[in-house]
Amino acid sequence: MSHSTKDSSSNNELVENRPFSELKIGDSATVTRTVTLDDLRLFAAATGDANPAMIDPQFADSSIYREVVANGMWSGAMLVNLLGCQLPGLGTILVDQNLRFLRPIMVGDTATFKVTVERKYERTQHVLFDAEVILESGLRAITGTLEVLAPTEKIIRPRISVPEVILSNRDERLQAFLNQAKGLDPVVTAIAHPCDRESLRGAILAAEYGLIEPILVAPAARLEKIADEAGLNISRYRIIDTAYSQESARVAVELVRNGEAEALMKGSLHTDELMSAVVNRETGLRTARRLSHVFRMEVETYAKPILITDAAINIHPDLDAKVDIIQNAIDLAHVLGIAEPRVAILSAVETVNPKIQSTLDAAALCKMADRRQITGGVLDGPLAFDNAISADAARSKGIKSPVSGLADILVVPDLESGNMLAKQLEYLASAVPAGIVLGAKAPIVLTSRADNAETRMASCVIAVLMANANRQKQKPA
Repeated sequence: MSHSTKDSSSNNELVENRPFSELKIGDSATVTRTVTLDDLRLFAAATGDANPAMIDPQFADSSIYREVVANGMWSGAMLVNLLGCQLPGLGTILVDQNLRFLRPIMVGDTATFKVTVERKYERTQHVLFDAEVILESGLRAITGTLEVLAPTEKIIRPRISVPEVILSNRDERLQAFLNQAKGLDPVVTAIAHPCDRESLRGAILAAEYGLIEPILVAPAARLEKIADEAGLNISRYRIIDTAYSQESARVAVELVRNGEAEALMKGSLHTDELMSAVVNRETGLRTARRLSHVFRMEVETYAKPILITDAAINIHPDLDAKVDIIQNAIDLAHVLGIAEPRVAILSAVETVNPKIQSTLDAAALCKMADRRQITGGVLDGPLAFDNAISADAARSKGIKSPVSGLADILVVPDLESGNMLAKQLEYLASAVPAGIVLGAKAPIVLTSRADNAETRMASCVIAVLMANANRQKQKPA
């Protein structure tokens, strides 16, 4: 869960309390709220209460109520909120509560929360409130009492803005992406030198999930030691013993080239070591298409997954290279189910500037798409990053674009900017990343050595979807 707070200095609204002397029997305060799943997930995040009946619709469907039910204490907190914010308000201290839960409050229910002054205790300055929660149907969901120590002095002060909260559902998004490969045949995958815990665990988890059938290419003794230390069982998988990382890369590539494996996956070796074996003109996996890398990212604040290219292979791509980089990404988007991906060609500005080569390239690439030298997508550029992902930002600059705010693919000017963008999204925006190399004879799962096992699994999903698409093409009509 992440949160940010607004600057309350610009908020001139004043709030005031009702001290003990001003309270009268029968005074009341109410608030009406429609319960959302995010309300309950936020409460669960704050309290650590992970009861699935109260946050997981799938689990709740098999429960007694068949729907997600609001935690009783969430409703209690709503009542206490009335006491602290409205009546008596500022300075109120809760000292006792006695609530009875008559019927469940479901997600989607509209409920009215009400507190009413029932009794005042002059000696202690305590106030007893009658409390109730009434559903839209008129039925009571909760009744009871709340006792507070009321404030004795009048307080008037500016209202404080509460934090804005963005709930992170990173694990759910990852699971949803993994599920896209369910029911598809696993892909025989050569794993090049998985000689650290996370690269080996990623391969084994992907195998256990049914995504791949791994062939582990690495020094066998070292592999077994890592597996023992990590508590991983690798006895059921084929292992090819190699002496060092460069040999692991060469052998893994050879397995793919010979048809023994359908995909290649990077382990703990350096990217340059693996790609040197891949691009070898005689023994590698090159095709007529230039190799390029695509990150698939899911970010909380963007409405759909986004592809970023190229952030790992081509350092300073020229115009010819960018044609292949874009076509590779468009072809991948088709495999991922995006019929006509919208491609934003990024630069620092949204106008063509002869002094900024990336703007000239963007203009040329868009015209090449008009001439069908690039097919299958809708291109626009140059676009600054804000104009690519925000229609509002584009409108504010007078940009009319079929891509702004709807981009499926971000084409970066060079590897440095792309790599920084992808890692910023991963580490600062809780993005779910997956990485793949395109343009070779087979999909190449390429992740950072710092990536965890789950990221490696997500990358395997892309390889499975690509391999499945290739199988469908090879079927006789």
